[in-house]
Amino acid sequence: MKNIIDHLSVGVGDLEEAARFYDPVLGTIGVRRLAANHAFVAYGVDAPQFLAMSPYDKRPATWGNGAHVSFAAESREAVDAFHRVALSLGGMCEGAPGERRGFPGDPGAYMAYVRDPFGNKLEVVHNGFSA
Repeated sequence: MKNIIDHLSVGVGDLEEAARFYDPVLGTIGVRRLAANHAFVAYGVDAPQFLAMSPYDKRPATWGNGAHVSFAAESREAVDAFHRVALSLGGMCEGAPGERRGFPGDPGAYMAYVRDPFGNKLEVVHNGFSA
C-alpha cells in the first residue's frame, strides 16, 4: 500500500469562494481540480486526495486548533509561490517560508503556513515526510 490516507477534507462555507482560492494556490504545486459538485471541490494529481467540502449537517464549517493539512512541494520556490499566491487571495500568514528545525526532513525541511479564507490551516513543505 502506497498511501494510508484516501483523502483529506476541510470544511468551507462557500464552495465557489473555496475554488477561487484553492484552484490557483494548489496549482503552484502541480495539484489541480479533478471534480466538483454541490457538496465539494476535489483536488489531486491522479486521484482526488484533498476536498473542500460543505458540512454534511448544514451547520457552519469550523476549524480545529492544532489541526492542519500539509501539501508536498517539489522545491523551495514552489513553497514560496504557494505562500505568495495564498496571501494574494485572502489567505493569512501563519508562518513565512523558511527552514524549520526539528521537523520532518530536518535538516533542510523548508515550509510555510497559511490559513485559507475559512480559517483552515495549511502547510506546504519541501523535504517533509514524503521526501
